[in-house]
Amino acid sequence: MRVLKAEDMHCEKCVERITKSMTAAGLDFKVSLADKTVTIDGCDNCVAKAKEILDDLGFDAEEVTE
Repeated sequence: MRVLKAEDMHCEKCVERITKSMTAAGLDFKVSLADKTVTIDGCDNCVAKAKEILDDLGFDAEEVTE
């Protein structure tokens, strides 16, 4: 699992927009408004696609490294 931080995520409407787009792309993901994160379960291509989707939606997403 890889975690993308989306600091610009502020409300349930943001979560709804992200969820709709990620679902349409067929990604396995989880959105957390409390943590302002999107967790992706998949390969590097899946993470790249998720970053692209978030960028298209206006969210500046950075991968969280542990």
